[in-house]
Amino acid sequence: MLSAEKNKILTQVGPGTPMGDYLRRYWMPIGGASELDANPIKTIRLMGEDLVLYKDLGGRYGLVDRHCPHRRADLSYGMVEETGIRCNYHGWLMDEAGRVIEQPYDDVVNPGRGKRCTTKAYPVKECAGLLFAYMGPQPVPELPIWEPFTWANGFREVVISEIPCNWFQCQENSCDPVHFEWMHENWNVRLNGATAPYSAKHLKLVFEEFDYGFVYKRVREGQREGDPVWTIGRVALWPNGFYLGNHFEWRVPIDDENTLSICWFFMRVPKGREPYVQDKVPTWISPIKDENGRWISSHVINQDIIAWVGQGTIADRTKETLGASDLGIAMMRKRFFDELDAVAKGAEPKATLRNANVASSIELPNITKKTSVEGITLAEHENYPLLKVRLKGFRHCAGQPAEVRKAFEQAMGIGGS
Repeated sequence: MLSAEKNKILTQVGPGTPMGDYLRRYWMPIGGASELDANPIKTIRLMGEDLVLYKDLGGRYGLVDRHCPHRRADLSYGMVEETGIRCNYHGWLMDEAGRVIEQPYDDVVNPGRGKRCTTKAYPVKECAGLLFAYMGPQPVPELPIWEPFTWANGFREVVISEIPCNWFQCQENSCDPVHFEWMHENWNVRLNGATAPYSAKHLKLVFEEFDYGFVYKRVREGQREGDPVWTIGRVALWPNGFYLGNHFEWRVPIDDENTLSICWFFMRVPKGREPYVQDKVPTWISPIKDENGRWISSHVINQDIIAWVGQGTIADRTKETLGASDLGIAMMRKRFFDELDAVAKGAEPKATLRNANVASSIELPNITKKTSVEGITLAEHENYPLLKVRLKGFRHCAGQPAEVRKAFEQAMGIGGS
């Protein structure tokens, strides 16, 4: 249980709030690079700020205030130029650093008048098909290149959803292994119309902090303590991610009441199909409600979303009752409060990277690294239950487009396409 004041500290993310200012000190994934192929300008709201994301004709990405600094026209209706984005109202042109580099009429009647105004702008970088933004103070830290981003011979895709609840209840899910037993196994069986016996119980849990977040390890009925889920574990990635070996999930605050779910998936092509080079990483939107307005429950992350939104727009932690399975959540909360205190006193946030060499390829605990890096034959997928299921369909998020599935099948050499 938390006090109402402490709950506000964890959940409020606007400019000037303790958590909002803290999260701004990290590079945040904000979308897929391929989103801007059809339309180079996209509106986006991040941590309570209304912005536009764009790619100019010179290939540079920008993230600027949605409203032109001239008379506040909406730049989502602007146009990209060789450099920057131009307002459709009076033609003012801004570059990716927020500098106003052209004011057409003013430049005619007042040439050489000196310093121009600027608009709010944040740096953007592309990596592995994802776009990342940094919205915090200088100096800008290094963008962490997680080792899976460097893997070769794999099919990648980016999946996005907007979730109508606060980011923190989504992130707490990342340090909650027991929910797998109940939500994704027992409940899922019943959703499919069966009443099979309950799945293997969790018998032991351990949560450990490391440089880049927390690792949880578990033992379930019928499992040895030599199993990788106990010896290696899974990663709650600091400050707002989840890493499961061949995919990442991030929960990026849109504002206090909405969250941008950004997921990145990797699937190694079977041995014998190398070299495989993906020409473009597809980005697609996963729906969270069905045609009747009910939450979709057929896919793993959609099931998680049901748990998150079910807690309310902002979970009221003054009314909760934590149990033994929630040790990781308690540890995570404590670390955030400790971090906020430390940063207020001038310390660097946890996992801040200042060394480019260190940031260039960061290894994380990974149960499935060998199969993801070295690969297995198509026939051998039968021996790996999760990989076998992955070949048959995309189980994580609802709504995978047919063209993405077709590209996946072509990469894997399945489906007769």
